[in-house]
Amino acid sequence: MSAGEKPEGSAPRPGPARLGLARIFTHVEDGAYLGLGILLTACAAVALFNGAVSFLQMVANPSVGGLVLVLDRLLLVLMIVELLYTVKVSFREHALVPEPFLIVGLIAATRRILVVTAQFAILVEKPDELAFRSALWELALLTVMVLVLVGSLRLLRGSKATPAEGK
Repeated sequence: MSAGEKPEGSAPRPGPARLGLARIFTHVEDGAYLGLGILLTACAAVALFNGAVSFLQMVANPSVGGLVLVLDRLLLVLMIVELLYTVKVSFREHALVPEPFLIVGLIAATRRILVVTAQFAILVEKPDELAFRSALWELALLTVMVLVLVGSLRLLRGSKATPAEGK
């Protein structure tokens, strides 16, 4: 190979204009992640406050429905915090990591399972065969979804040598 030839398979070096444009896009991406992080933090704070108020109301007037509502709101906070973690990782490493999204999906499925099972109490009091059958199908689909999400998480974590750090 002569001095002017490039090795086979090597990509051409990007020019200064392309590097400058990439730098601008990186700053725009960072700004979007920062804005998203601020908004998610505010949402988490509001949802946590709302969950605390629901908890105090449930303590004053205990009921199964109130307990499910509190759990639902707290799991929503957990989902928002997990999304915030995803934004943090994306901001720090400039890479999209799929694991937090799978965890958010798992939490969302758990939330819905809680709501559907709480509705079973209502369906027992006022029997409606169609609603009961629909709820059973929804629970079955949610169960399959949970199994798929857990399997996906295991596959992803099994393919890595070390677990995610810094969480």
